[in-house]
Amino acid sequence: MVSEKVKILYVDDEENNLIAFRANFKREYEVYTAISAEIALSLLESNSIYIIISDERMPHITGVEFLEKVAKLYPDTVRLLITGHSDIDIVIQAINRGQVSKFIHKPWDWEKLEISIDHCVTIYKSRTELKLKNEELQKTNDELNKFVYSVSHDLRSPLTSILGLINLTKLKPELRVADTYFDMIENRVMTLDNSVKKIIDYYKNARSEGRIEEVNLNSIITEIWNNLKNENKTINFEFVINGNPVIFSDIFRLQIIFENLISNAIKYQNPSEKKQTIKINIDVTDKNARVLLSDNGIGISDEYLKSIFNLFFRTNNSSDIEGSGIGLYLVKDAIDKIGGKIEVSSKVMVGTSFDLTIPNRITL
Repeated sequence: MVSEKVKILYVDDEENNLIAFRANFKREYEVYTAISAEIALSLLESNSIYIIISDERMPHITGVEFLEKVAKLYPDTVRLLITGHSDIDIVIQAINRGQVSKFIHKPWDWEKLEISIDHCVTIYKSRTELKLKNEELQKTNDELNKFVYSVSHDLRSPLTSILGLINLTKLKPELRVADTYFDMIENRVMTLDNSVKKIIDYYKNARSEGRIEEVNLNSIITEIWNNLKNENKTINFEFVINGNPVIFSDIFRLQIIFENLISNAIKYQNPSEKKQTIKINIDVTDKNARVLLSDNGIGISDEYLKSIFNLFFRTNNSSDIEGSGIGLYLVKDAIDKIGGKIEVSSKVMVGTSFDLTIPNRITL
């Protein structure tokens, strides 16, 4: 893939300088030129330009004044001033007001100018990379704060219930409904176990680099269904694969994706539906596996559809109280990490469908 050229704007009131500059640098950079500060500002409004080079002496406005405006309007740009004068005051103004990174005398030496521009490009790329890293760090910190709060709540709530139920059986051993209490205890323990598993999956998915290997979709989906079907033995499960079930992908993340989607389809079945059904249809090619997973469950209202992949998001449905709010976030994050896509459509009390595209990395 051809990398994008760095965009450079050169401002000078001498037309010959603009022509010479463009001719010398157009092969290596995407060059913009302006014969006035007004034209330059107009270009900056409509183009994401990284490096700004300005002549100091121009009519109506100096290079320092122009770069001072640019610094305020476009602080992420890297600015360079060219002047035919060696006045130290101009240098000081350019640094303090225009926040320039380089100062070059005119007429310039082409080799030195090119070195200066290369230096400015390096500064811009370093700033951009640092900004992205800071944004990623902020996102991670925000998610970590939510994560700590949610984990403390989700782990303590089932434990509190377990302790309460155990104390109740100790106080009233004569009750013949003890089995019911222990069934409730088992349910709470399973809820806790599921929360812990989601935490482990979250950690592994965030930290794992991923490993491409041969994956049999029929095997992993059948195994997941066999492990989960006891949650609701009355559900009709329809599973069809068209094409070779073996693809090359990240098996760990595929397990996260299918386990969470199938588990949700079981959990949010419509109790009034006579024939509760989960359908999975997969079409496999050399390029990808197209998966359509649908159910006829309680569905998701339109107001929640845009938020279901957010970390710790929960709807206001009573059946969602026990949810960790991690599952669908893990699905989206896992599908993103393997370069796939996922779309969801749903109607309340009709059902939900997830449309996934999973790349087949057969050439790797």
